[in-house]
Amino acid sequence: MIEKALSLPRSRDGAPPVVVQVRGDAALFSRPEMKAERLTYPVMTPTAARGVLEAIFWKPYMSYRVVAIEVLKPIRQFTVRRNETHRVVPLEAALRGERVDTAAHRDQRNAVCLRDVAYRIHAHIEVKPGAKHNAAAYRDQVRRRVSRGACFHQPFLGTKEFSAEFGDPDDTPRIRRSEDLGVMIHTIHFGPPVRMEWFTARLEDGVLYVPERGIEAPVPSVGA
Repeated sequence: MIEKALSLPRSRDGAPPVVVQVRGDAALFSRPEMKAERLTYPVMTPTAARGVLEAIFWKPYMSYRVVAIEVLKPIRQFTVRRNETHRVVPLEAALRGERVDTAAHRDQRNAVCLRDVAYRIHAHIEVKPGAKHNAAAYRDQVRRRVSRGACFHQPFLGTKEFSAEFGDPDDTPRIRRSEDLGVMIHTIHFGPPVRMEWFTARLEDGVLYVPERGIEAPVPSVGA
């Protein structure tokens, strides 16, 4: 019923998306244009949604393509001071194993976060060459793990201090709100080299629809 109401595209093998419902006491989906302080997007981003799904179930020969995120609770914000490091290892260097001493490079920063959030994530599972199972088998595994509450590690909502609960979707109505959200990250390709795709996001009657692909742009340098 949910998939039909949203008129979401089917997967390449004709199946509807996998649907997972998540909630949490708080969330922080940082906007990239804010350098010194953290300002959250009003809704969950596709990359954060993908992170939740991968915490529940992930295999090397499959990937998730998020197609829609429903917002199930009113958008409410609060401000908190958080400890963060002011020295950041570039993403490609981190992939090579470089680390930073966070205790020696610590600052307190303000963060505008979201309070009491809930979302319904719709995503297709795409199979990579060499996979031993088809997409239907992976979908079944995901649904079984969601129903059991099983996960590889605790999912979180944008930052690890804000953990997420998850379960099967229910009939909770989404909020009725529409607004432009600005440019939002679509996908991070970890490479090497690291590449990022972006898209112009809009909340439409409580739903963030995610295009199949974003527009590639250079990885922003830290402190630029």
